Amino acid sequence: MHKGRLEAFSDGVLAIVITIMVLEMKVPHGDGAHGAEFADLHRLWPVFSSYVLSFVYLGIYWNNHHHLLQAVTRIGGGVLWANLHLLFWLSLLPFATGWMGENHFAAATVVLYGGVLLGAALAYHVLVRALLAHHAADSPLAQAIGADRKGKLSLVLYLVGIALASWQPWLAVGVYTAVALIWLVPDRRIERTLAH
Repeated sequence: MHKGRLEAFSDGVLAIVITIMVLEMKVPHGDGAHGAEFADLHRLWPVFSSYVLSFVYLGIYWNNHHHLLQAVTRIGGGVLWANLHLLFWLSLLPFATGWMGENHFAAATVVLYGGVLLGAALAYHVLVRALLAHHAADSPLAQAIGADRKGKLSLVLYLVGIALASWQPWLAVGVYTAVALIWLVPDRRIERTLAH
């Protein structure tokens, strides 16, 4: 099968997820005296900060998904389902983001947010394994993925964050932010492999 439709569909879903997420941020309304001042934006900081973190995560997934598919020569039905599995978890991000932001990073909301991040990371791992199953062990894709230390470290850190969230939600958010920062540095494995 050709990968073009998979890429186009995934790009479309991620664009919709980002749009839904930004539409969840409500503008402060007022009677003229309240709602129209910069000070009124202060109460939106939890919503905005959770949005920024989630936007960064979606950007990271979009970027890595794009690079991953550049190294792919063929896909099959299992890959389509694995990709849908990833998109399912990413589509839950607006809900988890909104709940966490609206409730000022309460423990349960941070646990759920971490669960969604963990689900997306596991789904991405499944997608990578499904793609590797369609390529030779010495393919550029297999060479680029290698041991995937960053991916494995991320899974561990999400579990740590979820465990911390029940008693120290802000520490958990710090862990989730640290994972995003690890991935914010572009993963050049695939680019380097394809260049050679």
